[in-house]
Amino acid sequence: PDLLPACNGEITTMSFLQDVVDILLQYVVKSFDRSTKVIDFHYPNELLQEYNWELADQPQTLEEILLNCRTTLKYAIKTGHPRYFNQLSTGLDMVGLAADWLTSAANTNMFTYEIAPVFVLLEYVTLRKMREMIGWPGGCGDGIFSPGGAISNMYAMLIARFKMFPEVKEKGMAAIPRLVAFTSEHSHFSVKKGAAALGIGTDSVILIRCDERGKMIPSDLERRILEAKQKGFVPFLVSATAGTTVYGAFDPLIAIADICKKYKIWMHVDGAWGGGLLMSRKHKWKLNGVERANSVTWNPHKMMGVPLQCSALLVREEGLMQSCNQMHASYLFQQDKHYDLSYDTGDKALQCGRHVDVFKLWLMWRAKGTTGFEAQIDKCLELAEYLYNKIKNREGYEMVFDGKPQHTNVCFWYIPPSLRSMEDNEERMSRLMKVSSILQ
Repeated sequence: PDLLPACNGEITTMSFLQDVVDILLQYVVKSFDRSTKVIDFHYPNELLQEYNWELADQPQTLEEILLNCRTTLKYAIKTGHPRYFNQLSTGLDMVGLAADWLTSAANTNMFTYEIAPVFVLLEYVTLRKMREMIGWPGGCGDGIFSPGGAISNMYAMLIARFKMFPEVKEKGMAAIPRLVAFTSEHSHFSVKKGAAALGIGTDSVILIRCDERGKMIPSDLERRILEAKQKGFVPFLVSATAGTTVYGAFDPLIAIADICKKYKIWMHVDGAWGGGLLMSRKHKWKLNGVERANSVTWNPHKMMGVPLQCSALLVREEGLMQSCNQMHASYLFQQDKHYDLSYDTGDKALQCGRHVDVFKLWLMWRAKGTTGFEAQIDKCLELAEYLYNKIKNREGYEMVFDGKPQHTNVCFWYIPPSLRSMEDNEERMSRLMKVSSILQ
């Protein structure tokens, strides 16, 4: 009650926020200290019993609120720690963090230029730059920042379906034929999840075989497309993966693009993990053919280290997202405003309320330049190759597949002494998997 906007709350507010900033800065410094633990792990029931987390009718004091902040960070995973190796993290970026703080203070919504003028323009500029890097002439096309790669992939599926059968928007799935989508057996689960959410069904997602390095086999893709057509199904989308989750594999995009062109199927590239390599002159060849895609998912919150969440869906054809998703809500998207209405992006999104995700990426890009992101990405891949070279011939280690990794995923087994002389069979593999779960 003593904080702003309370009367004469300025001094109390400044003091409280200064204390919060001090807590955060101490945490940031600690995150980079190699002598600290990555996590002070407690089991869920221990944490629930050790502290009172319940919500009460009566307010707590600001001292107690600050204690809550300290306690929360005490048990948080230090994702910026040099020894943190897990999903989605290449450390904690200070400029990205500053941008996140600013975004929270601005506390606005991305649906119209009227309410988020600078942020809307920055999204326009940044998405155009990303489309240029994909290779679409002049950065043409469309796009949106969405709440993660799974939603970006679902957008692609939604737009691909609308492009082929625009009547689905009003009439629903009952009015169109049975659709099928194709993706590799190593692809992200979000492709099936999107099919389930959109009423297409997980059985309508056909998994294409991969080679030993985890890349989709184009001949198998073509075989399965023909098989589906013979059954009377309508192929509407191929989702190729640029940087698979486990192996870090890049599907052969040029060959896949040729097949999509031949059968008039929407080509989507899920570059959530590998899209960042477009920033690197040394590594972007791994996405050769991406410029032929109809849509691309690219998550700067992965390889590029932008604070969560920051995921872009980029579409080659301009205006398609708008036609697919707009509902003409006149109370929000009035047509008689005194500025260019093309900057009101809300009606092309699935969400109404949409968080400002672009500012973190834009400010980091300003601070590093494209060359800074390139150096960061090149260094990460160099470190992955260093790790691969260190362990490939080391006793007690076995690589999952031969050859240096294409991305930062270095896949290996640790073989305990008890299994080293054992012949390679199912029993050895099941025992090896038990060892892996213990090591994790």
